[in-house]
Amino acid sequence: MPLTPGGRRTGLAAFLALERSIVGVLAMVVLVGLGERLAERFLPLYLVALGGGVLSVGLLNGLDNFLSAIYSFFGGALADRLGVKRSLLLFDLLAMAGYLVVILVPRWEAVLAGAVLFLSWSAISLPATMALIFRVLPSNRRVMGVSMHSLTRRVPMALGPVLGGLAIDALGVERGIRVAFSAALLLAALAAILQTRLIEADAIDPVAPVAPRRPLAGPGGLWQRLPPSLKRLLLADILIRFCEQIPYAFVVLWCMQAITDPVSATAFGLLTTVEMVTALLVYLPVAWLADRSHKKPFVLVTFAIFTLFPLVLLVSRSFWPLVGAFVLRGLKELGEPTRKALILELAPEREKAAAFGLYYLLRDLVVSIAAFSGALLWAVDPSVNLLTATVCGLAGTLWYAWKGRDERAE
Repeated sequence: MPLTPGGRRTGLAAFLALERSIVGVLAMVVLVGLGERLAERFLPLYLVALGGGVLSVGLLNGLDNFLSAIYSFFGGALADRLGVKRSLLLFDLLAMAGYLVVILVPRWEAVLAGAVLFLSWSAISLPATMALIFRVLPSNRRVMGVSMHSLTRRVPMALGPVLGGLAIDALGVERGIRVAFSAALLLAALAAILQTRLIEADAIDPVAPVAPRRPLAGPGGLWQRLPPSLKRLLLADILIRFCEQIPYAFVVLWCMQAITDPVSATAFGLLTTVEMVTALLVYLPVAWLADRSHKKPFVLVTFAIFTLFPLVLLVSRSFWPLVGAFVLRGLKELGEPTRKALILELAPEREKAAAFGLYYLLRDLVVSIAAFSGALLWAVDPSVNLLTATVCGLAGTLWYAWKGRDERAE
């Protein structure tokens, strides 16, 4: 990766927005992400196997959204205050503690307790990483930078469920998932070591030594500084995430238990791989286009795909129709990096990470209601769950088509 005299990458590395600090973060994303995905998609099965029942599955999904919201806001505020490197290390250690709880205590209550810790890494890393990309890269490379982050995240998402499915099929649900969490613990430890070497703290710390540090931003005051265009995007995104999260934790139950011709754990892992590979194929061409044009059309198409997925899943009752459904699910990533870049562009200056975290705090707190309600809708009937999700997605798509904006100015 050759450098210019000013230290920037040239050639392919420049096209892919691979500055040094970003490369360091991407290395962590692969290691920690692979550990997470080895078992995360199968946790609903593990909870049921441990006697938690369907309500524990809804509780896990709601807990995921609720904690992600809280961690996102405080993670963004801490990144603006302390810098990305120290924040990432702290939350990596907390994730390792959560893995240990699940490994050592095979009870569904312990899984939920451990989740409080190991769900934290993704939440803390996202606002900090997005703010890093915004600072390091010029405006015409930011969607590419976010896309590289999203693309890299999908590599472990594609591999992890397949490896986890193989472990479960070979060892059984309970033993297989504990083995997967043991591997996750080792990968997180390696990531903690590598991040101290690869990520440059002085390139990430947001405040220059001569500038006074701002106090941690409160959500109320920061909300007042968000532009109306960002608030309208937030409302649309909340409705779309209702569409996603109402059935999210139950997709594995639909595929492996509810349909006419259920699939195996390995086959479900392959379906997840199909989803991730589809996403990988669309990231770079869409990023190149989005950096050179308006962002709203890409976000709007993504919202429409979110809306269609539960409806297509409803009519998919065997493996090959499910392949088509998961291809569609992968296509929903078409405009997700663009949406994240748009959030940062619309956010107030010098508060990018905190504003990004506030956006996710508000979104995921509201959406956690959908995650909890998903269990109740599923208990009525799986089709009720999927159709309710579709209605929510349609509302969000139509709202953004009407009120969505690319620019901050009103």
